[in-house]
Formats: sequence, C-alpha cells, structure tokens
Amino acid sequence: MTRLLLLLFIGMFPMTLFAQLERKLENENQPVELIFHAPRHINLLTVEPLSKKSMHFAIMHTFGTLDGGIENLFGLDNGANIQFSFEFALSEKLSLAASRSSRDKVYNVFGRYHIFQQTQNGNLPFSLSVAGGGGVNTSSYDFLPESAPNFGERMSYFGQVMLARKFSPKIAVQVTPMMAYFTDPRPVYQIEGTENFYLALGFSGKYKVTDRSSLTLQFIPNLNTDLRNNFGIGWDVEAGGHVFQMYFVTSQALNEQYLLAGGNGTIGDEFRLGFNVNRIFATGKKKRNKE
Repeated sequence: MTRLLLLLFIGMFPMTLFAQLERKLENENQPVELIFHAPRHINLLTVEPLSKKSMHFAIMHTFGTLDGGIENLFGLDNGANIQFSFEFALSEKLSLAASRSSRDKVYNVFGRYHIFQQTQNGNLPFSLSVAGGGGVNTSSYDFLPESAPNFGERMSYFGQVMLARKFSPKIAVQVTPMMAYFTDPRPVYQIEGTENFYLALGFSGKYKVTDRSSLTLQFIPNLNTDLRNNFGIGWDVEAGGHVFQMYFVTSQALNEQYLLAGGNGTIGDEFRLGFNVNRIFATGKKKRNKE
C-alpha cells in the first residue's frame, strides 16, 4: 500500500509542477497596468484603456498667466478655459468620446483605439494606440454680419498616434505624433496660428513618487510653425476613485486642435495654473485575469 501511494505521488508531481509553470507564464503575458494614472495626462490623451462599458469623465481647467501677480491671484482672476469630456468604452480596445471647451465653444467628438498593450513578459515591449476626431467652433460672430463663418468653415480635425512604454514601476514615457487641420483658421478665432495644417510631436513622462502620486511632464514642439512650443509640469494624485492632476502649462488650450494652433507663453512668468479631475465609472462587469 505504501509503495502504491508513493508511485501515485511521483506520477502526479510533474503534472502539478507543469500546471504551476503554465499558470505563471500566462500571468506574465498579461498587459502592463497603469502606464499612466488616467486616459489623460495633463492635456494629452494616453494609451491607458478603459474596461468594456466603463466611462471616463474629465473636467479640465486652465487659468490666466502667472505674471499678473498677487493682484490677479496669479491668473485665477482672469477666467478659466474649461473642458468637459465624456468617453465610453464599447470594448476593451475601442472607446468613443465627446467634449466641449469654453474657448471658442468648441464641441469635439473623437475615438480612441488600442492596437496592442505592453505585456509583463516583454513579448510586446510597448503600447500602441490611435485617436482621431473633429470639432466645430460654435461661438457667435454676430459682429461679422456679412462675413461670419458658416458651419463648414468652423470645422477642425485632429489625429494622433500614441506610443508608450513603462520602463520600470516608477518611470513611463509616451511619444505622440499629432496633426490638426482647420478648414478656415480665421484671425477672429482664439488661436494664434494662421495655417490650415499643423504637425507636432508630443512627449509625456511620469515619475512615480508614491503608490498614488507621480511627477508628470509634457512637451509638444510644433514641427511646421513659428509658434512657441507647449510645455507643462504637474503632479498626479489618486484619491477616492478620482485622479487629480495639478500642473503649470504654457497654453490655455485644452482640446487637441487648439493645443497645436492656440499658441503658448514663455516658460516661467507666462505659465498658467491648470488642473484636471478624472473619474472612471465601471458600468459593466470587470474582466478578471486568468490564473
């Protein structure tokens, strides 16, 4: 009887070991989580996906320049550009969104598609996503009775590719080639550019300081205009199901088209205070990772 039990144990041991090894390898092939804290990083969209049937709601603000001093409360008295954004995930890869920015009262609709995600075992060393959409300027131009822009002349479009990698538990970087197109970039619009087509290359960086907070960086150099480049530095904090993002940035623009054409101040005195509130609502069943 003892010999029989010993033989059964020896026969089962390789099977148990193989099952444990297989489970470990499958876990290591899971996507890397939280490359960034939220689907937005300062102003830019990120590769961070939403779970199916979940919704991302973001409120974004930028204020006046700091050079107003204490008299204008360092820009807070000068009014804010505010954007509300809603994004809904149709699947693990595809989400659709709508936003409204108070600057020129621009309504945007856009989509994000996550082509693939960085994996823990390194088989996919980075995440790749794309985004694109368009918007319309709905400001009233009644003071231009004979030359007010029509609907088609108010349109603008954007597209971007997001390539990101989490290099360590603390450091993540994203590179974002971007384009924007304005059907009619009139001087009356709240943009500084006068061209139809804009190209830029965005850079986003995150350095995790604590389990729930990170130092953040944004840099968006324009590639084909003489406009100043966008620069921002901030702090992300996760708290109570929200991600709060506080930052200093050189542009008041918030939607993607205006980030490229809206102009920027100089680093330092013409920094603007900004902050975002991100909230993700899970309306569907969360997909559990296999063990």
